[in-house]
Formats: sequence, structure tokens, C-alpha cells
Amino acid sequence: MKRYRKIIFVCESGTTRAPMAEAIMKEYTVKYPVEIESRGLVVLFPEPLNQKAEAVLISNGINQEGQMSRQLTPEDLCSEHLIIAMEEAQKQKILEEYEEAAGVDVEVLTELTGDELEIINPYGGKLQTYGLCYETLNKTIRKLVNLINEGNGEV
Repeated sequence: MKRYRKIIFVCESGTTRAPMAEAIMKEYTVKYPVEIESRGLVVLFPEPLNQKAEAVLISNGINQEGQMSRQLTPEDLCSEHLIIAMEEAQKQKILEEYEEAAGVDVEVLTELTGDELEIINPYGGKLQTYGLCYETLNKTIRKLVNLINEGNGEV
């Protein structure tokens, strides 16, 4: 896997899956310096992390206090960034709505790691559903970090 300066996780609102993925990935060690951020596809105004997502992160020892959603922008889409969507529909939306996405690595998280199922959207579900989402994200991101660290070091 090529080296990126920034990895940006993307979900619909930028308040649940993408910031959870960002927080989880920051807990792992990547063998080279890389910024890890999250964005939303529809962010009308900055919103804090979903309360249930925050509760699940805290219960797993991760503090994302002050996390606010941010809109994906054309500036986020450059060849030195890896854009990771939570589902195929989001990847397609990025490719269709941002002409800057041409030539940028836009991937679906589970496709990158070779998993068959996309990361479920827990929004509106019970706390258990958010916990399941966390567990799935954690397992998948561990695979992603291993792929990055085993990469051939291309720049």
C-alpha cells in the first residue's frame, strides 16, 4: 500500500462511524507519520460526536472530547490523501459530486481490508448496536493498519 500524508474517514453526517474510525485508528501505531481525520458528506453545521458513539469510545478507553463534524471539501481530495468511505454508496457519491476526486484514492473501508460486509450504520439504534459497530470498526482498522505497515513504503 502506498504511503499517504493523510487518511480521511468519511461517513454521511460525520458524527458516528467516521469519527469512531478516526479515534480507533489513532490508538494504533502506523510506522510512518500520517494525519488521521474524519469528514461527513452532509454537514450543514458542525455537530459533536454522537452521544452513543462517544459513550462506546469512552467505555473502550478512547476520549474524543471536543470532536466536531466537518464537511468533506475539495481540498481534502488530493493524491497524497487516502479517502475511506464506510459504504459503497458514499464512495460513489464522492466520485460523482467532487470532480477533484479523479485520480484520488477513494476506497470503501471493508473493500480495502478484504472484508465482505460494510460497516453498519448504528445511527438511531440501541447502545448495543453502537458497541457492535465499534467492535467491527476496531477489527477492520487493525487489518488496515497492518496493511499500511506491511506496505512497500512507496511515496
